[in-house]
Amino acid sequence: MERAASGWQNLPASPEKAKRESTHRDRPGTKARDEPPTLDRTTFGHRLRSARKRFGWTLAQLAERSGVSITTISRAERGQLALGYENFTALGRALEMDMNAMFAGAGVKPAQFDGPVVTRAGKGVVYRGLSIAYEFLGTTAAGKQMSPIVGTVHARRIHGPEDFVRHAGEEFAYVLSGEIDVHFDNGEVVRLSRGDSLYFDSRLGHAYVSVSRQLARIVGMTIGESGHMQSAREAPLLKPVRTAKAAAAQPAKKSGKARGKG
Repeated sequence: MERAASGWQNLPASPEKAKRESTHRDRPGTKARDEPPTLDRTTFGHRLRSARKRFGWTLAQLAERSGVSITTISRAERGQLALGYENFTALGRALEMDMNAMFAGAGVKPAQFDGPVVTRAGKGVVYRGLSIAYEFLGTTAAGKQMSPIVGTVHARRIHGPEDFVRHAGEEFAYVLSGEIDVHFDNGEVVRLSRGDSLYFDSRLGHAYVSVSRQLARIVGMTIGESGHMQSAREAPLLKPVRTAKAAAAQPAKKSGKARGKG
């Protein structure tokens, strides 16, 4: 996440504070509040670098295969830059990394998706992107088709064309709290309030912005373009088939040659 931990947070607690915390944990009917697991930029960067090295690729080779600039990849690998959705999905595809492997919690190895997967409240893996803090859900299931998230939209305005995200597939968003504007690169803006939802082709450039006083929270879902979806999109338009009944009802065409009178 972008908010790095301050040095004082790593200092040992005073004996009095440690005793109070221990007493609270041991008290019947109480339990320590666990922080949601987070994937900081440094850890994410190490995963990117390790995946690239496994292929034996240079930064330039990965940039060519992913469409992400060398500078962006380099800064992301060093933990100096938070990536937006478009960039980390492009890198994931190029590196053949499952989204779950990319965002799994520390020490967690995703397993093949062969049964129900439960993510308890507040236990998704959080990654703070450029405009949204993503809480990835179901990260222990490898190979799943959908990528569900709970997102906190922290972007407050559009800075330029670079803010618009595009990726293959379709996207769904449902507003849990607050209000958002979803901007599209064709100039359309859709405002959504609590309980509203939106479904769209995610190849169209889009950007989320919080417009409520408090940052809006959403449930989001993306799915990649399947073979059926691609075939339907690329299939040529078929002319309607004329039935015998329709053909009989249509007047016969006149011959191009005029007939002389007898």
